[in-house]
Amino acid sequence: MTKRYLQMLQFVLVMGLVTSLVFVGMELWTAPLIAANSANELRSSILSSNDIAFNTGNINAVYTENVEEITVDGLMFYVVKSTGNISFEFEGGGVWGPIEGVITLAPDKETIVDIRVLEQQETPGLGGIVATRNYLSTFKGIRFLPTIEINKPDSDTNKANEVDSITGATRTSKAFEGILNETYTSRLDALAKVGN
Repeated sequence: MTKRYLQMLQFVLVMGLVTSLVFVGMELWTAPLIAANSANELRSSILSSNDIAFNTGNINAVYTENVEEITVDGLMFYVVKSTGNISFEFEGGGVWGPIEGVITLAPDKETIVDIRVLEQQETPGLGGIVATRNYLSTFKGIRFLPTIEINKPDSDTNKANEVDSITGATRTSKAFEGILNETYTSRLDALAKVGN
């Protein structure tokens, strides 16, 4: 009986070791692919935000030709050579998880050209609207004066720094406002040095 238990234990240990090695091998094999996909997603967002045409076959060449990566005070900025538009990543806590994306500013460093949300975990159909092109297009032309405001929709004309909130998702809207403003404020000093 003891011999049978030892054989079973040996089998379980060997199978556990083999399975662990397979998983470690898969992690090592897929890590570079995941990193490349993440880099391409960022590059795609920056190019799309600036209406620069590309496809999956030429994305790296088009990106290198059109975008200059600049590090200032340890922060990365992506400057479009032809327009001077400046993109940078943002990340912060939404209601149910992180909201991550890319914001693109005009050369004046305060007017929003485009915002892209790359990852979010908000409620589909409510807070998840924060990632839709329809909602994000409302930010185009909005200015950080010195911050943006996301307020409940009303009949008054929005100010130059105001966007309507997502109906039924006030907490997500306020979280998104905080993420954008905190990111912008934290990069303001470095942003002033970009392009100068």
